[in-house]
Amino acid sequence: MNLLGIFWNLLIESAPWLLVGYLLAGIIKQVIPSEWVHKQLAEPGFLSIVKGAFIGAPLPLCSCGVIPTALAVRKAGASKGATSAFLVATPETGVDSISFSYAVLGPIFAIARPIGALTSAILAGVLVNSFDKEENEVEETESCSSCCSSKKESATSDVAGEEPGLGEKLISAVKYGYGKMISDTAKWLVIGLTAATVITAVVPQSFFLQWGDGVVAMLVMVVVGLPMYICATASTPVAAGLLFAGISPGAALVFMLTGPATNIATMGVIKEQLGTKSLLAYLTGVVATAVACGLILNQLYAAFEWPLQLSMMEPGESPALWRQLAAVLLAGLIARVWVQPLFARKPEMVEA
Repeated sequence: MNLLGIFWNLLIESAPWLLVGYLLAGIIKQVIPSEWVHKQLAEPGFLSIVKGAFIGAPLPLCSCGVIPTALAVRKAGASKGATSAFLVATPETGVDSISFSYAVLGPIFAIARPIGALTSAILAGVLVNSFDKEENEVEETESCSSCCSSKKESATSDVAGEEPGLGEKLISAVKYGYGKMISDTAKWLVIGLTAATVITAVVPQSFFLQWGDGVVAMLVMVVVGLPMYICATASTPVAAGLLFAGISPGAALVFMLTGPATNIATMGVIKEQLGTKSLLAYLTGVVATAVACGLILNQLYAAFEWPLQLSMMEPGESPALWRQLAAVLLAGLIARVWVQPLFARKPEMVEA
């Protein structure tokens, strides 16, 4: 049981997507006007939730890579419901995972997966806005005041000097994404990867088969998928292996929907940024939709007698060098969050 090796492999697998996510967060902060995000996603209504789901669905970001991007969207003025919909839809599906699902699991899963993800995202967003209705009203007032203040600040900046150029904005985006955003999420990222390492090492694949192929098996998938860190793309070959071992298509879909959207890192950030009520509503929406979609998929397979179209794709034994370099870079950026304050305290200790 090589826990360190499993942890390192998970880091290698997730590092490229995380680095992309942090960069996108910085770009959103610097390039996309807060007024536009506020206009699209700030209203705590159904339309902004749908927009959040459809904006996030095609993005090729994993369950942790979406966190910094979603935080940037949230800080730019998005409502809790729209942010939650974005957080669900983005890791559950994407252009990369849909194509991979088609190649490994066949066209039925390639269609069922994005439909389930969008439905799950919209329901989670609706529940979050319903559970936090009073808070959303307060937020709307606060956002209006902050919008007014931002307009005053922008007017002042226009008088004070010219708008920063594209190069300056890009540098600021990199500093923000790989600086503040990493410091905001480093703790939960490490916790999530550690939990995924333990689950991967301790829970055997044969464990799932003893629960059959009905609702109980789906609930087991929910329990296992909730804390696990796994990307939508990475969950595809795992689901294929479970299908080969005899699990039902619906249970496999439940795993593919809950695993990417409900890892410990995501849940921790949601609790801190949106509150406990929003976290409960988020989990209710994701789990309920996943199980419902799983049951419907099983019924469709049985009614139309669809065959499973599985094609396992064996990954290479050693990861590409660029992935390893990305993992080293991410590890260094995370370590800096805790190491840098130690060096900052040394001068104070000397003066004392």
